[in-house]
Amino acid sequence: MFEHLDLNALIAAYGYWVIFLGCLLEGETVLILGGMAAHQGNLQLLQVIGLATLGGMLGDQLLFWTGRYSGERLLPKLKRHQSAIKRVEGLIQRYPTTSVFAVRFLYGMRLVGPMVIGASGLSPWRFALINVLSAAVWATLFVCAGYWAGEALQHLLGDLKPYRLPIFLAVVALVTLAALVRYVRRRTRATHD
Repeated sequence: MFEHLDLNALIAAYGYWVIFLGCLLEGETVLILGGMAAHQGNLQLLQVIGLATLGGMLGDQLLFWTGRYSGERLLPKLKRHQSAIKRVEGLIQRYPTTSVFAVRFLYGMRLVGPMVIGASGLSPWRFALINVLSAAVWATLFVCAGYWAGEALQHLLGDLKPYRLPIFLAVVALVTLAALVRYVRRRTRATHD
C-alpha cells in the first residue's frame, strides 16, 4: 500500500504548508518532522523555522483576540480545560510577561492560554511583541530538535530514506501516546476531585 507513496515528493510539495498550518494549532510534532525533513534536504531549515514562527505567532494572536472579545462568554464553557484556565489566570496575574512567553511551552495550555491572556486585559501590543519572540524561540528549539534527531538517526541507521515513513509514524505514535497519557491522568485527577 505504501510502496508507491513518494514521501519526498509529498514533503517537497506540501511540507511548508503543513508546517504553517500545523503551527497555527499545536505544532510540536510538525516542527520535529519539519526539522528532520530539513536535515534530509527536503526542506530548507531557515524557511521551516520562519514559517513555524509565523504560524505559531498568528495562531496565538487569533486566540488572544478571541479571548479579548469573547473570553468572558467562551472560557466558562470550556469545561475540560478549567484547571489549565485557572493555572494561566494565576500566572498572568503574578507574572504577565513571563506567562505570555511561557504559555506556548506548557503542554495543554497552548490553545487556552492565549485566550485567557486576551480575556485578562493585557495590552495587545505587549502580547504581540512577546508572542513574536516566544514563537521564534519555540520554532527554533523544536525544529532544531528534529534536525538533531535526524542527525542522530542517520548516525544510527545510516541512510534514512528507507525509514522515513516508519520514523514519521513513530513520531506521530509517540506524540499520540503522550497526549493519551496526559488525558488519562487528567481524567483520573478529575474523578478523584
